[in-house]
This record gives sequence, structure tokens and C-alpha cells, in this order.
Amino acid sequence: MRRRNWRIVIVGFVLLASALGFFFYMQSIAPQSNDPATLLQTVGTVAGAVGAISLVMIIFGLIGKRL
Repeated sequence: MRRRNWRIVIVGFVLLASALGFFFYMQSIAPQSNDPATLLQTVGTVAGAVGAISLVMIIFGLIGKRL
């Protein structure tokens, strides 16, 4: 039997929500930038990395550990 780690799952969801919020917030700021394409490329890379880490945390938290 496995026990789920809900703390890791919750932190994963919070990270995922903050990555999405950061991405959409930066999209609204991008037109004011000197180079919006490079800005959005960097923001997409950062948000994608944080999103991937959060998905891994959610999966490992739901799998849990053995008792």
C-alpha cells in the first residue's frame, strides 16, 4: 500500500498556477519591451521549466511512498 504525499501535490499545483500566471502576465507586458520576441522566448522557457517541475512533483506526490 502506498501513502500519497499531499504536501508535494499542493506545492506542485501552486507552482503550476504561478508559472501560468507569470506567463500570461508577461504577455501583457511584452508589447512595451524593446525586443518582445526574445522576452517571450525567455519567459516561455522559464515558465515551461517551472511547469515541468511542478508536474513531476504532482506525479511523485500522487504515487506516494510505501508504508
